[in-house]
Amino acid sequence: MITLHYLPGAASFAVHSLLRELNATFTLQLVDRANDGHKSPAYLKLNPNGLIPVLVDGDLVMYETAAILLHLADTHPAAGLAPPLGSAERAHYYKWMLWLSNTLQATLIHYFYPERWVDEGNADGTAQVKAHAEAKVVACLKQIDDQLAGHGGPWLLGAHYSAVDPLAFMLCRWTRNFGSRPARDFAHIGPYLQRMLARPALKHVFAAEQLPPPLV
Repeated sequence: MITLHYLPGAASFAVHSLLRELNATFTLQLVDRANDGHKSPAYLKLNPNGLIPVLVDGDLVMYETAAILLHLADTHPAAGLAPPLGSAERAHYYKWMLWLSNTLQATLIHYFYPERWVDEGNADGTAQVKAHAEAKVVACLKQIDDQLAGHGGPWLLGAHYSAVDPLAFMLCRWTRNFGSRPARDFAHIGPYLQRMLARPALKHVFAAEQLPPPLV
């Protein structure tokens, strides 16, 4: 039995979405971050970084969202959520999975938690980190928009939905309250997000996590 340790709307959202796409049998275990559940000894035994999500599948314990997505796609090959091994498409699949995680998500963390990168009480520094992070995120969103425009397909990699799409959707969704240019305002990302929202799996995730509008 698979157990996903999650928090509504957090990085676990992408994993939850993929599990729904796979029609997998799993249970959700809420991590009560408001009461430091992510810092409890039991949780730190699963993920010593104290971050969400964690996926437990029997004796296997996985953390890092992109790694979990790659694992789930590989262990459910019949779903066709990853291009063939050794293909150029597979190489681009790896590239986008890692870029989304290492570049876009990492920059979003700077935006949401700018105080982590300045001395305590440095309000001006915090504001500056947040502003620079938002500008970089918008530049990253343009890269996604260009990718969608370049191939003209409905999904991030082109014609076929893949395990990359839940991650891309989640990170784009995180920009919904941007004061400058949220993902939905881009010419090609906006329709892409609507196509994602139309997928039954995503509808189940929003309902299960009880996420309020705006959805994107």
